[in-house]
Amino acid sequence: MSKRALVTGGSGGIGRAICQALGATGFEVMVHGCHHMDRAEAVAQAIRDQGGKAEALCFDVTDAEQTRLVLERLQPAGPIQVLVNNAGLYDDAPMAGMTGDQWQRVIGVSLNGFFNVTQPLLLPMIQTRWGRIVTITSISGLIGNRGQVNYAAAKAGLHGATKALALELASRHITVNAVAPGIISTAATKDTFSADAIDRLVPMKRAGTVEEVAALVSFLVSDSAAYISGQILSVNGAQA
Repeated sequence: MSKRALVTGGSGGIGRAICQALGATGFEVMVHGCHHMDRAEAVAQAIRDQGGKAEALCFDVTDAEQTRLVLERLQPAGPIQVLVNNAGLYDDAPMAGMTGDQWQRVIGVSLNGFFNVTQPLLLPMIQTRWGRIVTITSISGLIGNRGQVNYAAAKAGLHGATKALALELASRHITVNAVAPGIISTAATKDTFSADAIDRLVPMKRAGTVEEVAALVSFLVSDSAAYISGQILSVNGAQA
């Protein structure tokens, strides 16, 4: 029986690549979406077209009760043993001009969403004595970025949560890690970073690919990564 994996934010560029990579390695993939369910359904269908198992799920990670009810309905078919927390959003502004809503929205999806999704899955995962939790964060959480105080705060918070949760779950053979991408080629970053900016910021002189991020996630959820936990691994082309 294949292990079940949930990827939040599975309809976006990085999320889609992670879902496809996990599906290709034999996981049954739950592709989470919220506002773009047509995209989540398309990702799930693409995995099925390749002979894998996948389904799309719709819930708002900022709504704790809705999230809990959806996750409870999944449990009778078997525990979720791989969780990739990928849901997140940008709402950039210099902090002097940032609204409270901008702060709360970003913290709500990235940091509160991490709790709302992860916490209900822990006891069923612990009972199996095997699990993998990977959270997609950002280089902004490591070095900061102008106009992203909210985003950097959320991602840095996830780094602390990753390290603490790894300690709590280590004796249960459950690993907890974070992947912090730098500039990755997606629809969003193509409008944000010019070729000149990438050449200036990234020592490797190029943006990373979503497949490169997905490859690291695939390794971290494999049996080969059983002794790697509590780590923040950055995919950033040597960007400091």
